[in-house]
Amino acid sequence: MAAAAQHAGHLREQPLPPWRRAVLKVGSNLLAADGGGLTAHHASALAAFVVASHAAGRQVVLVSSGAVAAGRALLREHAPAAGDLAARQALAALGQAPMIALWQSLSTRPVAQVLLTHDDLRNRRRYLNARATLSGLLALDVLPVVNENDTVAVDELKLGDNDNLAAIVAALVDADLLLIASDIDALYSADPRHDPAAQPLPHVAALTPEILAMAGGSGSAVGTGGMRTKLEAAAKAGAAGIPTALFSGRDAATVAALAEGRLRGTLIDAAATRLQARKYWLRHAPAAPGCIQVDAGAARALGGGRASLLPGGIAAAQGEFQRGDLVEIVDGAGKPVARGLSQYAAAEVRRLAGRHSRDIEAVLGYTHGHEIVHRDDLVTLAGAETPGGIEA
Repeated sequence: MAAAAQHAGHLREQPLPPWRRAVLKVGSNLLAADGGGLTAHHASALAAFVVASHAAGRQVVLVSSGAVAAGRALLREHAPAAGDLAARQALAALGQAPMIALWQSLSTRPVAQVLLTHDDLRNRRRYLNARATLSGLLALDVLPVVNENDTVAVDELKLGDNDNLAAIVAALVDADLLLIASDIDALYSADPRHDPAAQPLPHVAALTPEILAMAGGSGSAVGTGGMRTKLEAAAKAGAAGIPTALFSGRDAATVAALAEGRLRGTLIDAAATRLQARKYWLRHAPAAPGCIQVDAGAARALGGGRASLLPGGIAAAQGEFQRGDLVEIVDGAGKPVARGLSQYAAAEVRRLAGRHSRDIEAVLGYTHGHEIVHRDDLVTLAGAETPGGIEA
């Protein structure tokens, strides 16, 4: 760390990309005190950044580590060995409450705990549920604090998990920016703790094998990841069209500058725009068996690329797909018009076909939203018709 501090003066300040919604990942090494318990020493500046961002009309989702360290501190000399997975799960369960309490004590808004596993985000139905929950919390001006559900994870509780989880959450909530607060101020050409000639890299246009080779392992006794996992997270975010900023969460001035749109750290560009990345995936990912057939008016509306698919424009649903599946949408002649993630299963779509959105709850007894396929989850295909009405 001393070597990193010596190089801090070489870091030039640069503007952050414009953003409205960001995911901020905070590691255990910024929250754990020397004795292993939680401290607000560094967290207070990060929380002030979140408060300032909220005041500016921006939204922040926090991905926070620290539960295992907090649990170990509560048990003190009775804490089990760190290498035992079951023991780490128990420590995580014990430490979740004080970790959330820390963030609530520093937040001017209500804090909500969201525990996820990677399985929640790999399964499309659970993915939609998680996204709906986070979107609902953001709409209520709540600060979501996301963490790995360590208490039930098996192989997910491992090196660098929350770095990668933060990247997945960034894609989940359609964030504009991934912010990773670390105990080092930037990506360096070599490990600055061991190489005095190491130089900081303010900007990375692409994560090449040479760039990845510059990253080392974990630099903290309480952290579970290192620079390598942060770059892996940046690669995941970049593939979703989201740039990543790496910076020191230990430097209050660096953190404060973020609220003014200034970065003193490393900015890693996205591989493509968010729209390009999402639309590419929707266009090329394997679709579920079956399809949704729409009438001429819906086909015209979807062809404009700005409309959601509502029940009123649906003629039929073929095959058996589930909520969250990627399905093809075809016109009356069976010609593909669009593809998208269905909010409803095929059996539900058949019951809703031709109905108005306001009738969904009356027909099903519940609702997953007014749209069968939301426009954010839909891509039009070549040859689709021109815009038109879909539902009055």
